[in-house]
Amino acid sequence: MLDAATASWEDVSAAIEGGLVAILPVGAVEQHGPHLPLLTDTVLATGVARRIAAGCDGLLLPAIAYGDAWTAEGWAGTLSLSPDTLRATVVDLGRGLHRMGVRGLVTVNGHFGNREPIALAARSLSELGFPVLHLDYPRLEAIAAEVVESPPAGPGFYHADEVETSMLLALAPESVRLDRAMPEYPEFPELFGHEPMQLSAFSKSGIFGDPRPATAEKGEQLIAAIAAESLRLIAIWRAKWGI
Repeated sequence: MLDAATASWEDVSAAIEGGLVAILPVGAVEQHGPHLPLLTDTVLATGVARRIAAGCDGLLLPAIAYGDAWTAEGWAGTLSLSPDTLRATVVDLGRGLHRMGVRGLVTVNGHFGNREPIALAARSLSELGFPVLHLDYPRLEAIAAEVVESPPAGPGFYHADEVETSMLLALAPESVRLDRAMPEYPEFPELFGHEPMQLSAFSKSGIFGDPRPATAEKGEQLIAAIAAESLRLIAIWRAKWGI
């Protein structure tokens, strides 16, 4: 693995000659209840991306720290990019990687709201002949069902809960304040997912689920399983494109 945060241009140039693919974490600056920091999604995406980059000998890029977090703007601290801005940012970075000879790009997304902008960016880059694989913690729902104790607040909905809290305990335990953790299972409005909606309209704490049973050991299991599934998909993708 080559970490772009500490590498020189000569390091990158030499690695490109070996058929390098880049790994780009994409996170968000968004509320995560009273017990987790605003940068939770970015820290998690970076940690998972680092594990993936090590497994495929990739170029780990610095994370895009901001994302499309419009749904959480009802809480102080959340700062959001528009979908168009995020899409354009990923496209611009992809173009730069393509220009310098990197063979392909894998995005590791840590925030639900980023999915559509990243997918649209991937489509634009593929039209330029630059392969992009966009990953959103593959098989997370099945993995979480095996690892954690508490049920999710909604199908596939993990936010400031046992899943995210466990993962952050594994990656940055000093940033977790478990003494502030509390359970909240908001009642999702019937039109949720069918119209634009602020989460603060039906959640008081910003927690969706029960973070109290979280442990670093569970977090490590989640991260390891997500990384393993990601590496499996990357191997298929690289074989398809011959990279």
